[in-house]
Amino acid sequence: MPTTRRSTGGARARPGPNKGQSTISFSNRVTKAVPKDVKNSIAVPSRQKIDAPAEKELEVEDVIAEPEADEQPEEVEAQEEAVKEVIVPEKTEVELKAGKMSDAQIKKYWKSIEAERIAPRVHQDGLSLNEKVLRYFDVSSQYGPCVGTPRMKRWQRAERLGLNPPLEVLAVLLREENKGNSNIETAQMDKILNAVVVA
Repeated sequence: MPTTRRSTGGARARPGPNKGQSTISFSNRVTKAVPKDVKNSIAVPSRQKIDAPAEKELEVEDVIAEPEADEQPEEVEAQEEAVKEVIVPEKTEVELKAGKMSDAQIKKYWKSIEAERIAPRVHQDGLSLNEKVLRYFDVSSQYGPCVGTPRMKRWQRAERLGLNPPLEVLAVLLREENKGNSNIETAQMDKILNAVVVA
């Protein structure tokens, strides 16, 4: 028996605009029908350009005037202290609480972390307690990525997001900052990844 050709059904089976179906338009026009009462209630943002007021930058030179001949040195020192008070940001409640934390509380925190482990840590013999606490914070992924972000900013971000980062970590960071240790802000993982291999 010879094979017969199937009919496509003519115009009835053909998809597209010939059948009466609309096509999608990408020319920034709304193709969906919207009732007139809804169109009128939609607020259209204005396109007027609003200039923000220029902020005057406060410079230390503007605040501290040159001492005149009749001014006392105490008045000049008082002016300098007033400027220092303006520049130094106030500490939050959490930072004040962390600043009051004792070494015993930090040791207790670290012992509780060590108690969760089955085997002792192998490569941390030469590290201080502060460095151990900070490295543990670095590898705790629930507080976000540690690479590319300073430890203090990472802790503050986790606090803002309600992740309850350990207060002991903030206490260690503040102590190291007061000692003048600027390397403490960079995570150990970040140091490893950014190291340049010399061959």
